[in-house]
Amino acid sequence: MLYVGALRDPTGFLRAEYNELVERALDWRPRTLQGPSKPRALVDGKEVLMLCSNNYLGLTTHPRLIKAAIEAIETYGVGSGAVRPISGTMDLHLMLERRLARFKRAEASLTYPTGFMANSGLIPQLVDRGDLIVSDELNHGSIIDGARLSRADRVIYKHNDMEDLNRVLEEAERHDPPYRRILIITDGVFSMDGDIARLDEIVKLAGEHGAMVYVDDAHGEGVLGEGGRGIVSHFNLTHKEVHVEMGTFSKAYGVIGGHISGSEDLVKFAWNKSRTWLLSSSQPPPVVAACIAAIDVLETEPWHVKDLWKNTDYFRRAVQDLGFNTGTSQTPIIPLIVGESEKAKMLSERLYERGIYVMPIVYPMVARDKARIRVQMHSQLSREELDKVIEDLEDVGKELEII
Repeated sequence: MLYVGALRDPTGFLRAEYNELVERALDWRPRTLQGPSKPRALVDGKEVLMLCSNNYLGLTTHPRLIKAAIEAIETYGVGSGAVRPISGTMDLHLMLERRLARFKRAEASLTYPTGFMANSGLIPQLVDRGDLIVSDELNHGSIIDGARLSRADRVIYKHNDMEDLNRVLEEAERHDPPYRRILIITDGVFSMDGDIARLDEIVKLAGEHGAMVYVDDAHGEGVLGEGGRGIVSHFNLTHKEVHVEMGTFSKAYGVIGGHISGSEDLVKFAWNKSRTWLLSSSQPPPVVAACIAAIDVLETEPWHVKDLWKNTDYFRRAVQDLGFNTGTSQTPIIPLIVGESEKAKMLSERLYERGIYVMPIVYPMVARDKARIRVQMHSQLSREELDKVIEDLEDVGKELEII
């Protein structure tokens, strides 16, 4: 006897949906990096200026990080051999967490294999049925997924709109039955627009309404605050006010991995409740050692962060003077918003032909009418290299009638 499903192609939707994305110019076509992530890189056989990397400070190739990773391999091998709760906690992991907590001026820190795993594993444990998540409408997908995995109610407030956040919190106070717990979650630096959460005002509203505050500072790490300590430092706040500061080692730190910082109670709670931590093998020794070295570099070589901001300010002013729409950017993430997905892809292609590597960002990463290329600044780009990019942007921008 044949079942109905056997008469059809059960995976036919895969090709159909992909072809639809191609027709609408919404598909991703990643290029291949053939060598280290540096300001000048080899991509698909072509030397280009790299302007779409999270490697803001150039630490992926810093000699101190490379040396630390090699020494860790020679001492510990290439893997940890287990999840953290069993035999996967090495002294290196504990060293990193102590160093990170000291750097963050927090009681304690905990590391995860990735930043995505920190959000998707911790958020569902902080809230449950009878609780409420209050989330910025432009929060990262990992926050969205973490919130969906919880059984809490969810409300979205308008992006960086404190009046709307206050409205949501006031309505939450009238909820019947009363919410047991309210968790406000926001990105620190919004990854597509480069603007900064109004964390000082969020903290004030949270205090007035008895809510917890959780900030994902992936793009603020190594960029904002004193010596690159992040958004909590940027606003002179403490971890008594920002209860969970989540971050990542995969951007300005130049390595990979996620982390949280806050109270000792938070960390003890997370290592007993967060399944992405409990059930995932721990970071390999060379990665952990390189993360420790990255913190050392941030503490002893302050010029990396300073040079990043010099380049950011110079470039943003120049492209704005040309007439490009940079939106609400306040950080080294500088979007050039062009509107149509096809136009963003054409801009990316024309620039690649001229030796400049930037990627188009289209729906659903951004709104349908907000397609863009996203420039991410690098501390090691020279003024001459930046001027070349600016000149080429002017030529191509006029050719495509963007400016």
